[in-house]
Amino acid sequence: MPLRTSCRSVAHIGDSTSVDLISPDSIPNANLRLGARYAAVGVRHVKIDASGGRSIVEELPGQINGYQVASIWRDRGYRGCWVFALGTNDSANVAAGSSVGMMARIDQMMQVAHGEPVLWVNARTLLSSGPWANANEQKWDQALVRALAKYPNMRIFDWSAVARPNWFLSDGIHYNSAGCVLRAKAIADGLARAFPRNGRSAAKIVR
Repeated sequence: MPLRTSCRSVAHIGDSTSVDLISPDSIPNANLRLGARYAAVGVRHVKIDASGGRSIVEELPGQINGYQVASIWRDRGYRGCWVFALGTNDSANVAAGSSVGMMARIDQMMQVAHGEPVLWVNARTLLSSGPWANANEQKWDQALVRALAKYPNMRIFDWSAVARPNWFLSDGIHYNSAGCVLRAKAIADGLARAFPRNGRSAAKIVR
């Protein structure tokens, strides 16, 4: 049977690795982009806000952070499922010395969701050094796992376990066109596994 989700509305908030999933430059075929992939698993209303360099706390010039995006949408009446594809930059910012820790960042986003279904896409890079080193991303992923005990409405899509090295660009952070196509489908399918037609998955971590 085809995968189907109980989520009729989805609000997806992400960084540059989500920008690429809605970009014609990365995915020329519109039917393979993220919005179409969500529709294919039964989502009827999709809101996507993705921005390069985005984190939950810090803001680049002219940018609003992930927490503000979610807060604005909720204040304007959004109710439904949430997909947070954030953390790649948050883990780097924490590694660079931010005073706001990983769990505090996760808590901010989860509080905006107010108990509604949340799928959190975890993070991975191919880098061995610097703020974006995969060791830092793994610390973020571990914080997400710890957060599961606090938030019964939360599921994790284990992108880190799914991603393959040949899907990455040479920068070790972003994805090539093939990787973007696979990532868009994987996230939408992950939503359907986490929040299937009959409710919620028993497993807190889905692939």
